[in-house]
Amino acid sequence: MSARSARPRLAVWKFASCDGCQLSLLDCEDEILAVADAMEIAYFPEATRAAISGHYDISLVEGSVTTPHDAERIHEVRRRSSKLITIGACATSGGIQALRNFADVTEYVSIVYARPDYIDTLAASTPISDHVPVDFELRGCPIDKTQLVEVISASLAGRRPATPAHSVCIECKLKGNVCVMVAHRTPCLGPVTHAGCGALCPSYDRGCYGCFGPKETPNAPSLSQWLAGLGMDAPSLERVYRTFNANAQPFREESERHGAKDDQG
Repeated sequence: MSARSARPRLAVWKFASCDGCQLSLLDCEDEILAVADAMEIAYFPEATRAAISGHYDISLVEGSVTTPHDAERIHEVRRRSSKLITIGACATSGGIQALRNFADVTEYVSIVYARPDYIDTLAASTPISDHVPVDFELRGCPIDKTQLVEVISASLAGRRPATPAHSVCIECKLKGNVCVMVAHRTPCLGPVTHAGCGALCPSYDRGCYGCFGPKETPNAPSLSQWLAGLGMDAPSLERVYRTFNANAQPFREESERHGAKDDQG
């Protein structure tokens, strides 16, 4: 067997998502050539219809589990993968579609679709880790392509990926940004949000929207006190945590806490 045919196999899978994180891999341009040289891209419907069946050394999974079929399919993906890496907010927390978790899906379906009986969906949108063991989670909506290349390289080298665990605030400090909350009284989720975007929104004097999900050990209740001091009421605080990572535990719990306050008064 030649060295080239013995390359590790990479598969890229799609579940309920917008495809943005898969496009981040295609956006790697020069880097993807190096990936293709080091690995055999065996399954990637976004890029090619050609597929190689069998077992995969690394599987990148985009999207959340939202249907009974996908709840079964993810187990098949796990069985066929030595390493399973989830990429993006949908795969790591349920994504924007996890807003259904706070509502009556049956009612939504009856309003939106002319033939609700054709719709086969679950009541909740859940991350991949709720269904199978996951070897690494890469956050973001969409993910950062540089971090993606690092995760793939680390997997090939058998080491842990060097991705930041700190908050967006650290990225602002490193870029020399003035704090938008302190200087402009602009609501910002930066203190509780995982780094990875390069503090994109605060760099343009806008508050962070939490695209990369909660950082390790966030203190959302403390941030909410600051946001309340900036004039946000309970409904606004509930909404600010219900975006791309609404189902991520720290954001979900904090939004529910303020939703309960709104119900009470």
